[in-house]
Amino acid sequence: MMRPRLKRGRQSDKNVSAMEMCTAPERQRIGAWLRAGVVVSSIAGVWATPQSSPVAPTLNGAIGIDAVPVPLNPQDPSEVAIGDFLYAGGLELTSRQTDRLHGLSDLFVTGTDRLTAIGDDGILFGARLVLDESERLVGVEDAHLTLLTGEDGKPLPGRAAGDAEGDAEGLTQLASGDRLVSFERRHRIWLYPAAGGLPRRVPAPEGPFSPNEGMEALAADPEAGADAYVVGAEDSGDTWTCRLSSTACIQGPSVDKPEEFGLVAITRLPGMETAYLLRAFDEARGTRITLKILRSTTLVARMDLAPPMTIDNFEGLAAVARTDGRVRFYLLSDDNGSASQRTLLLAFDWRPR
Repeated sequence: MMRPRLKRGRQSDKNVSAMEMCTAPERQRIGAWLRAGVVVSSIAGVWATPQSSPVAPTLNGAIGIDAVPVPLNPQDPSEVAIGDFLYAGGLELTSRQTDRLHGLSDLFVTGTDRLTAIGDDGILFGARLVLDESERLVGVEDAHLTLLTGEDGKPLPGRAAGDAEGDAEGLTQLASGDRLVSFERRHRIWLYPAAGGLPRRVPAPEGPFSPNEGMEALAADPEAGADAYVVGAEDSGDTWTCRLSSTACIQGPSVDKPEEFGLVAITRLPGMETAYLLRAFDEARGTRITLKILRSTTLVARMDLAPPMTIDNFEGLAAVARTDGRVRFYLLSDDNGSASQRTLLLAFDWRPR
């Protein structure tokens, strides 16, 4: 039997399997030991003592979030920019009220401060971003965690149940308010109606996709149409434009990337520009991230993130237009449910030229 290839950037897949054999309290304690010595501050919700036993979220369940500020460069906290990208704050996110705040794979932001994210374990996470007077990211509030439902209306089973049905990877919202979620392992895209109700399948590229490197990137494509969206394959970097009103997806350009990098997120920008998030991992160099902004095939801007910078398994990318003409990018990391990784939310501001 061929040994399955591990997903690039998911350096802790083996650890995840081992961790899944532990109880939820044991996983929490292991994470606490590894982070010993870190002073935890809470923006939303403060508890005198940790709960002795984390509980799984209920549907429509509010949760408290511990948001710990992180520097751009732990070795040089005075560093505030990477090229043209100005660091606008970052947080490590954890919760003492649930053991399901893990594996966050993609996000979008509505308005200036409402974050919505999905995760590998069939979860939907929402929160309000807290910005200070200079609009730097300093925390999150009003957080809640719900479970994605299947076509039968029942919550999707998580990885702990040994089921890949809920491995959600890409997330976007159309102008109608309808949300699209792409899944891998069982490759498909579902539409969750803005008005509520059961999800339904919508057009998706035919592939083929490897089991754990499928339709990782997903973004609304408003300049192509109100019902249009772009889909990207992690392994190949191929992209397609799909529409709800059409049964066929049209193949677009492939992202120019080194072979060791995977395409993990896409977001469209005004002026026919597109931001691509690329990720690579190997034992010698660790995790590396590249954010590329292209106008057609012309490189407009680029940001490379690698050790010793604050970095983890970033898979999610969102863009918000600011009133001063800059674009705020949010990067979200997938911790794979591993105590050796973190859920990080970083903000960067970039001014188009």
